[in-house]
Parts: sequence; structure tokens; C-alpha cells
Amino acid sequence: MALVSTSSIVDAAREARIGAAAFNVIHLETAEALVTAAERTDTPLILQLSENCIRYHGSLLPITRATLALAETSSAPIAVHLDHITDATLVHQGVAAGVGSVMVDASALPYTDNVAATAELTAWCHERDAYVEAELGEVGGKDGVHAPGVRTDPDEALAFVRSTGVDALAVAVGSSHAMHRRTAVLDKDLIAALRATLPVPLVLHGSSGVPDDELGRAIAAGMTKINISTHLVSVFTQSIRETLTENPALVDSRKYVKPAREAVAEEAARLLGVLTTPATVPDQLTVQAPARG
Repeated sequence: MALVSTSSIVDAAREARIGAAAFNVIHLETAEALVTAAERTDTPLILQLSENCIRYHGSLLPITRATLALAETSSAPIAVHLDHITDATLVHQGVAAGVGSVMVDASALPYTDNVAATAELTAWCHERDAYVEAELGEVGGKDGVHAPGVRTDPDEALAFVRSTGVDALAVAVGSSHAMHRRTAVLDKDLIAALRATLPVPLVLHGSSGVPDDELGRAIAAGMTKINISTHLVSVFTQSIRETLTENPALVDSRKYVKPAREAVAEEAARLLGVLTTPATVPDQLTVQAPARG
């Protein structure tokens, strides 16, 4: 199956009230593992390349072209997305390279500056048929404009979407970036209110810290795109630790990276099942149809 658009995956998931999985690439081995998971489950998947990932590889093109090649030759529907991009040059380079969507991250700026920067890049991307995600302010777990307990205000979010023209919005509902324990409890009433207010899909950042059942409830309440990175990175690293502990004389990195790649493929496949299984909306929530216009 050819490379597909992020919008096609997200829009279909939103309509079906299931999760659109967006898993982060760290290096080629994780990209291979994630594509394998999508193929084994025949599930659409968004591969995300963060600004940190790009910097780790020294420049955008090598890891981006490799990830696009995996997507283009996969039997599963795969999209490639730039995640948390603060540098406009990387947005330009990524779209030119063939990436179809980008998360424009101006969230550390004051609100009015965030709106201006996001609107400018969104207009540029839309002229080139690229899909744009953004956020008002930082989700918990980062230094900057918000503490971890921040929550997105639906009215402010609607004003932001209308002012910037973005296609999807990352919202703060109780998750936190880089969590190593899956203990987060999300504000499902707020998710429902955001879903009812906003004309665009909702994105959950920091999903690594959210347990399976809570992810299901969040999706049922109205969340669509689910970003997961730290949890899968932890699976990769734990596998390498175990292999080297059992075989301390190993020198060939392929012999400990290969089982780590397989461990990520297995866990990613399991998560794809969790995210794409329809969940029941809790009785106490009244989820209205999304606002339009």
C-alpha cells in the first residue's frame, strides 16, 4: 500500500470513534518495528519524527527519507508526520521531502505570538496540501508556559483554531510528556466538552503515561490522535538491557538490537489493538456532536 495522508487516518478514526495511532520513530530500527506492527495487525499508523529525532540524526533528510521509504513499501497504510517542530526551516524541508503533515510547536511563545507563528506556517503548509497540528501551550511535563496540571479551555481552544486554521489540536487534559509509569488519569468531561466545541480532531500528547483502559475511555469521550513515544522507547531499552545481561560478551550490535526491535513490534501491535477497539462512552458523559464553522 502506498504512503497515505495523516488526514485520511485521523479523519477515518474520528468518524469511527477509535484512536488514530501516532508512534514516534527514534531511529531506523524503531521505524522498522512500528511498520512491522502495522502490517501484522493491518492497522493504519502515523510514524512521527520529532525535532529531537532529527537533531540526533544530524539533519532531516536521512531519517526522513528512510522512514518515507518504509511507508511507501509497506503493506499497511502508513503516514509520516513531523512532531513538535519549533524550527520553520525544518517544516519547509520536511514538506519538500514528502512529509504530508507537521505539528507546528510554537507553544512556548506567548499566546498572541503562538497564534501568529502557527497561522503563518499553517497557511504555508496548506498551500502545499500539508496537514497541520498545533497546541495552545505546552502539555504537562515540559518546562515553560504551563505546569503539569494545566487544562485546555474549550473557548480559548476554539478561538485558537479559528485564528490559526490548524487541522488538529493537541489539548491538555491530564497527561504529561515523558512519563515512565502508566498512571495518568484524564479529564474525560473536559475531553467531551472539547470534542463538542472544536471542529477539528483532538490530539493526546504524553499518552505513554496513560493506561490502556484510560486510553479507551479518552477515545470514547472524544480524543482521536494518540501520540506514544516514551513507553515504546522503554520497551526497546529494556530488551537490550536483558539481552546484554544474559549475554555480556556480545559485541555485534545486531544481536541485541534485533530482539529489541521485535519487542517494540510486539508491544506496538498490542497498542494498535487497544487504540482501535471501540470503547463505550461512560454513562456520566454527554458527548455532543462536534461544532462546525
